[in-house]
Amino acid sequence: MTSPGKSLVVGVDVGGTFTDLFVLDEANGTARIVKVPSTRGEEARGFMNGVARVADSAAAIATIVHGTTVGTNALLERKVARTGIITTRGFRDVLEMRRRDRPETWGLRGSFKPVVPRDLRREVDERVLADGTLHTAVDLEQVRAEARSLLEAGCEAVCVFFINTYANPENERLAVAAVRELWPNPHVTSASEVLPEIREFERCSTATLNAALQPVVGSYLGRLESDLRAQGFAGELLVVQSNGGVMSRQTASDLPVRTALSGPAAGVIACAAIARAAGFPNAITGDMGGTSFDVSLVANGEAALAAQTAIEFGMVIRSPMIQIETIGAGGGSIASVDASGMLQVGPESAGSVPGPACYGRGNMRPTVTDANVLLGRIAADRPLGGGLLAALDADKSRQAIEEHVARPLGLDVHAAAEAILTVANARMAGAIRLVSIERGHDPRRFAYMPFGGGGALHVCAMMREVGVTTGIVPRYPGVTSALGCVIADMRHDAVQTLNKPLAELDVADVQRRIDALAASCQQRLDSSGVRFDAVKEVVALDMLYAGQTHTLPVVLANEGQAGQASQAPLTAASIRSAFEAAYTAAFGRVLDGIAIRVMNLRYARIGVRPKFDLKVLAPEGEGSTAPLGTQRVFHQGRWHDAVRYARLDLPVAARIDGPAILEQADTTVWLEPGFHAEVDAHGNLLVRPS
Repeated sequence: MTSPGKSLVVGVDVGGTFTDLFVLDEANGTARIVKVPSTRGEEARGFMNGVARVADSAAAIATIVHGTTVGTNALLERKVARTGIITTRGFRDVLEMRRRDRPETWGLRGSFKPVVPRDLRREVDERVLADGTLHTAVDLEQVRAEARSLLEAGCEAVCVFFINTYANPENERLAVAAVRELWPNPHVTSASEVLPEIREFERCSTATLNAALQPVVGSYLGRLESDLRAQGFAGELLVVQSNGGVMSRQTASDLPVRTALSGPAAGVIACAAIARAAGFPNAITGDMGGTSFDVSLVANGEAALAAQTAIEFGMVIRSPMIQIETIGAGGGSIASVDASGMLQVGPESAGSVPGPACYGRGNMRPTVTDANVLLGRIAADRPLGGGLLAALDADKSRQAIEEHVARPLGLDVHAAAEAILTVANARMAGAIRLVSIERGHDPRRFAYMPFGGGGALHVCAMMREVGVTTGIVPRYPGVTSALGCVIADMRHDAVQTLNKPLAELDVADVQRRIDALAASCQQRLDSSGVRFDAVKEVVALDMLYAGQTHTLPVVLANEGQAGQASQAPLTAASIRSAFEAAYTAAFGRVLDGIAIRVMNLRYARIGVRPKFDLKVLAPEGEGSTAPLGTQRVFHQGRWHDAVRYARLDLPVAARIDGPAILEQADTTVWLEPGFHAEVDAHGNLLVRPS
């Protein structure tokens, strides 16, 4: 394959089963997808195998944008670097005490093992008071002694976390400088550099996880870049952040904690762009993979951001990230009948190895994929993943469902398979209601966009369950996250704690802080070597009424052109007005006579990367609506003859009526009776009730 010049932009998403690549040729205005098997534990190998199929030489690639799950997997599997903590005397147990919560709300059982064991959490003499007053200067000799002791204990990384550094970081700055002088590698994390924000547990947890991930993510990305350079790649390697933006390889190595939800975030960014282009600024996204179902909400064309997340119990990361709700309801989720005779689906998963029973790799417990195979929605005689998985064994699906579900429930095997899908669909619909109804949004006013390998099999079921009237199946559902890597802008977030009553706030000082954060974030944009069409900024304050616990984000300047002189100057009155408007929108009223408090200043600087017209995804030429044949599908208690189509051959404006099966390399679309689908100008399938 020959690539004309250096015009390729490649998005790479490494999943548990497949590594997906979206390849945009900016010179020709064309796009294509590549799928290769992932190599678990050796993600770089699958990555490089995919790159080898993009072009004859990596030198033809201008930019590679990578959505990585290396950090997430390392945390979930506890395969992180041996890490130490140097902290203020009396505060070594902050990481373990958390917020005095527990894994199970009810009962007396449950345990939590922090990432850093207690013997590697060392204390030194120092103290800063909550108002920033220096009470006790740091003892640097103690700091050096504890750092040497941690090295002798085999630590590869260290986190320096002192109390109240959000108010005055001087002690921590001196201690970090002392540690970096003697530490043999760059894996030294300063909590105040990662998160200069009030609340000691969240700051400690975020910084510690960052330190523990630095050797893992840093070495992975370093090897990746080295391999690419060896093959002639001279462009930029960028990494997707949890906030939906991208960052340079070096920034990702320094701040790997910001990659925690990298892959899912890229998918949501792609869905937001596709939905906007299709004329649907409000959309609910559902990413159904092998293990999980990830749901997010896009309102007015923008993905919702959360201030923090927990990778699992006790592993809290406080960093802006796209708000994603995850449940264990993927294609590999295992169905079983519990002791009370209730049918359960997930959260346990067969994963990709051994995978569903139909894979023939030793697992004989039924999964959601087995139910879809037995009911004819996935054709067993046609391989998955464009030929990357061999033909499936429908008999093994039947045996698994018969033994574990049908017989215990006294059902016919097909009724049992449909029951599995009913339960899975109900759980997924519950997740959709969680991000919509429970946050004040009517899902009927949103389009539903499924992606991932399994999402399109359930699009009509989700529409029925939730009341959505339009489903949008993107052109390449299985590689949507890889597409999002290409679309995402570069974004850097920063935060500083103010912790002042609004009446005492020095607005001029706030403006100076904004300017300093802008300069710092701009420096990171400049160091990436990436060209931007524009630079935008978002300025917000975390605010609340005196006596409240939870803050409300109040946006003061949203994505205006950075540095525009025409923006109105900040005043106490304008801040109050913005808070009351945000509070009214969230809770329906304001609270008169109660003082307002400003907790944190948040700043985001966004480098807008050049965009491509999503119409390059549209089918070319006359296409074909000729059926490929028919397929027997069991639906709502009886068999139907579903017409089969090659989805990617369908031309713009083609209409297909259900029951129908639309096949493509990265997914299968099941169009139920009573629904129809039309191909829009961007190649999406718009699914609606007939």
